Amino acid sequence: MSRRPGTPQLLRQLNDRAALELLISSGPMTRAQLGAATGLSKVTASQLLSRLEERQLVHVVGTQGGGRGPNAALYAVVPSSAYVAALDVGPSEVTAAIADITGEIVTEVTVDPNDSDDPVAVVRAAVMKLVHSAEVPMERLRACVIGTPGVVDPRTGDVRFSFELHSWHEGVLEALRRDLERSVTIENDVNLAALAEQAEGVATDVSDFVLVWIGSGGGVGMAIVLGGRIHRGRTGGAGEIGYLPVPGAPLPHDVGLPGGYQSLRTAYGRPSLTHGFQALVGAQEILALAGTYGLPQTNVIETLRAAREAGSKGEEFLSELAGRIARGVASVCVVLDPDLVVLGGEVPKSGGTDLARRVAQAASQIGPNVSQVSLSGIEGNPVLRGAFLAALEQAREEVFTSTTE
Repeated sequence: MSRRPGTPQLLRQLNDRAALELLISSGPMTRAQLGAATGLSKVTASQLLSRLEERQLVHVVGTQGGGRGPNAALYAVVPSSAYVAALDVGPSEVTAAIADITGEIVTEVTVDPNDSDDPVAVVRAAVMKLVHSAEVPMERLRACVIGTPGVVDPRTGDVRFSFELHSWHEGVLEALRRDLERSVTIENDVNLAALAEQAEGVATDVSDFVLVWIGSGGGVGMAIVLGGRIHRGRTGGAGEIGYLPVPGAPLPHDVGLPGGYQSLRTAYGRPSLTHGFQALVGAQEILALAGTYGLPQTNVIETLRAAREAGSKGEEFLSELAGRIARGVASVCVVLDPDLVVLGGEVPKSGGTDLARRVAQAASQIGPNVSQVSLSGIEGNPVLRGAFLAALEQAREEVFTSTTE
């Protein structure tokens, strides 16, 4: 029988959830401090902590003196009460990490996705490696969020199409949930990077922004955040900027490819589009452009670093590359008019703030309403960080709202 709002059990659940979230965000607290912060009476706060302690969700981590009476016990969330897994799945490497319910990362591992053609086997191998390395009981793993470079159907949560991961298709999500017997979510990798940017990066105070992602392996993508929420579109294809027709980039029929996205070619061992925005700023195209300026063409990151120290030739190369990126940025700004454009991925990071400045300047000469342009503020792997944030939200919702019978 369903319970109506306002029942004692529901009120206890709400109080428990608020207390647990507060202990995670603010650190250890005494009964009195927790009561004052939540507005609960001393008796209610004491009962709440006793209830959570009995369920092994909080424990005493020390004492606090300074009062008239005995030292007061300090309570904190038990980190090992639950764990979450985050995975960044790419065509050449899967990076996975596990964190406890407080968000503390326990360990990180990598696996080779080419060891199997089955996505379920690849993910299972990564998760098993994680729990064994971290010595975490599998039953404590409450949520798993996977970032992939593909179009995720917002209606089913399945990968509808992936340019780089051909074995990821409809049905994989359900197979993963059956295999792992856990809550599993698949999300577009750039969308996850945008979640991290929104929570901890340069977009923390921005409700409307886009994240334009240019990776060193050739991947080009975009995430759209409107009203503080990821905008996925009807089919999940919102933000697939690599296909955007922009001035200077060929159309499919220009290169004899009537199949559009179905037509692939190899870019340094990776598939690449021959048309659209990606044909201007993909890895192979950046390296080819660098060659015309006499810059090294070993890899994109080294090329950009060399350009910043190459004098006039490097300056000219960076300006032309910025102009190419600006065509996509200006097109997005004309349509969406966001508060902020964030440049993410290895290419903008290697180009630094100088490249971002050049992009903003070039875009201002194309469209009338260019937004502020900033580099990503996330250190490390933004996709993995976004996956963690999503997984922690799911796990806490499950664990923290089931504290009473």
